[in-house]
Amino acid sequence: MNRLGIKSPRGLVAFVALAGCMVTAAAAALTGSGGLFAAAGLLGCGCDLLLHRTEPGLMTRLGRLHIGETLRFELRCVLLLLLLGRLRLTGPIGLAAAMTLVLCLLGGQALHAAIRTLIRRRRGLAVVTRNIDLRRLRISDRPPRRLTEWPGQRMLTYELVTLLGLTVSLVTDDARWVVAALTLAAGGCLVTVLALVPYLVQAIRMPGAAQVLAEVDNWLSRHRPETILHFSGSRDSAYQVNMWLAAVAALPTPSLVLLRERHLVEELAPTPLPVLCVPSAVHLMNLDLSSVRVALYPANVGENIHLLRVPTMQHVFLGHGDSDKIASVNPYSKVYDQVWVAGEAGRRRYAEAAVGVRDADIVEVGRPQLDGVRVAGIDRAPAPVPTVLYAPTWEGWTDEPGNTSLTTAGEHLVRRLLESERPVRVLYKPHPFTGSRSPAARAAHERVVALIGAANEQRAAGPLAQEPEDVTAAREEAARERDGLTRRIAALDARLHRADADEAMLTRDSAEPDPAVQAEAEELRRQWHRAHWAAAPPWLHQVVEGPAPTLYQCFDQADLLIGDISSVVSDFIASLKPYALTDTAGLGEAEFRRQFTAAGAAYLLGPDGSGTDHLLWLLFDPAHDELRTARHQLREFLLGPAYPPSFQRFGEAVASAATRGEAVIQLRDHSRSQHVA
Repeated sequence: MNRLGIKSPRGLVAFVALAGCMVTAAAAALTGSGGLFAAAGLLGCGCDLLLHRTEPGLMTRLGRLHIGETLRFELRCVLLLLLLGRLRLTGPIGLAAAMTLVLCLLGGQALHAAIRTLIRRRRGLAVVTRNIDLRRLRISDRPPRRLTEWPGQRMLTYELVTLLGLTVSLVTDDARWVVAALTLAAGGCLVTVLALVPYLVQAIRMPGAAQVLAEVDNWLSRHRPETILHFSGSRDSAYQVNMWLAAVAALPTPSLVLLRERHLVEELAPTPLPVLCVPSAVHLMNLDLSSVRVALYPANVGENIHLLRVPTMQHVFLGHGDSDKIASVNPYSKVYDQVWVAGEAGRRRYAEAAVGVRDADIVEVGRPQLDGVRVAGIDRAPAPVPTVLYAPTWEGWTDEPGNTSLTTAGEHLVRRLLESERPVRVLYKPHPFTGSRSPAARAAHERVVALIGAANEQRAAGPLAQEPEDVTAAREEAARERDGLTRRIAALDARLHRADADEAMLTRDSAEPDPAVQAEAEELRRQWHRAHWAAAPPWLHQVVEGPAPTLYQCFDQADLLIGDISSVVSDFIASLKPYALTDTAGLGEAEFRRQFTAAGAAYLLGPDGSGTDHLLWLLFDPAHDELRTARHQLREFLLGPAYPPSFQRFGEAVASAATRGEAVIQLRDHSRSQHVA
């Protein structure tokens, strides 16, 4: 079923029934069985409609195989004409009329598809923006969705009307009913085509690329951003730019988020920063970015080269996490003017890797994202049901051992935690890329999710689930509050990203950020997290996927982290809570600690996840936590000093880089003036 894109047994039954109806209709048309044709057609319409609503993946797959709704509709129309010819119900004149109406219906549907495609292409602006005033472009509204969306369901409506007319004609032996039904269907198609014409005219008048880019340049000359946060990547990688939005928004000078793919605009977290998405490298190269002094890059991607070509700004690699992964010392990093790391560990990592990054070009700025992480107190009392956060990294682009513990140890590790004699709560938060490359990783993830689901069912019937009535009532009230907050957040998102608007309209309508709306969104999300954890019983295991709850919220809930070599572990050290790493490559304790800095204060597990007994002991008796002092020392080495805060150090580093950028421009201008002289 997965190969076809079918998600449920009901979808599989509907697909098989649809195929059977098509074959039956063809046989009925050839043999002149009008009743069988009408029955197969009506049942086929029902199956098609069900698949459109429940199996969109299958419908997309059929379209790619060129057997989508349009071809099926055309085939049914041909079969209808064949049936009418075999039945001799209409006579020569009626058959000719039916043929003409079918041709009009098919032609109208093709014209409708062509106009719809032309409108969509003409409305595709050269850029997509948020919080940038481009209202002078006078962007028009898009056509209503009822005129442009759901083409398959619209064709099913035409077909259903025709089949009903055919059924009445068969019962009454009067061909006028089927001809009238075809006339109604063709007329309905014509009405939708005519309704699109005004929107086609407006689309033709939409501003072209040159006009749009000129208006963007006008905005750039007024706003004069000094810092750019540049990002390119897939939808799943949007978290890499989202983690830097708050730090950039806190800068005292004007800043700009520059994205390179349209889908990233949808995935970007709420921010008061102006957002400019420029997919075309040519368009980007022609924008006036003369005011920019610092460009920040959270990821090493090919599209970075389009901005790196600008010599008048300082190019800084931020990264999206400090860890001992090879990606943290990518040789590509030497193309930047500076590389910013969290602490001294990052500086040493580049020195030992010898990839061409000079020590003078490395700046320690800490991790601004961690300033709000709750730090464990020295006298922290153990929880009645401690929480273990299992946050493995993804499988990576290669099959090197040690990328992720999920495939080798994940299932066994989680099973040991779930079956612990002294109960613990498991929070499982996989990497967003988990299973994107490796089917084995995807299968391991699904097995872990199944284990947690079964464990929750068992606990729900056990003594841990027995709580006083007032506690149960408080949790139910928190759950209702969370549901209400979810609806309010969805309503707020709908206001900001209206379902009836396309990219062009959203670009037009998000001219200026509304501080009140931004504050409301932040407050609603803060309340949602509070209600979410209050509603969940302390014994309930959770699979945490998607943007909420956030990783750092899970840090605050956890008493212990089990992870892999990744920035998640380095970030968790900010909490000073105990953590464990899995030696999936079987390096042995001495070699593992030698190779990976983050392992210096970690409890180590075997390649199969063995060794959890000691972890559980220290959860219930902190006296067994002999690595507490080592974590304090490692925290400063990895993440830098606690004071001044990372937000402050980050801002100072941006200001220093901007000063260097200004000096480069002055030196260039001075050299040019001397050359002219």
